[in-house]
Amino acid sequence: MPGEPQADCLFCKIVEGQIPATIVRESDTTVAFRDINPQAPTHVLIIPKVHYENAAALAAAEPTIAADVLREAQTVADEEKLESYRIVFNTGAGAGQTVWHAHAHVLGGRGLEWPPG
Repeated sequence: MPGEPQADCLFCKIVEGQIPATIVRESDTTVAFRDINPQAPTHVLIIPKVHYENAAALAAAEPTIAADVLREAQTVADEEKLESYRIVFNTGAGAGQTVWHAHAHVLGGRGLEWPPG
């Protein structure tokens, strides 16, 4: 059921503490942790504690929590002392989404080219 933890979801397991992660922040609605395959010197994932397949589904069902994800991205950037950074939401396999739980990537600490890869 949308919003409910999924037994086979890696990020739901991180939220529930079943899988370890290097957590940098946690709020009532989100968890932020370092990516295990960083693409920049700072690469932190912000995930909602509720399970939705992608950012659009999260925003449609839980707009306040979607906003929390973005607020936390700003807080992470501030705490990491990033003067500039990128927030990325991948949606679908063709865009590089590999975990089907909405999440934002906060990338920074180096120049980021445009357009991205």
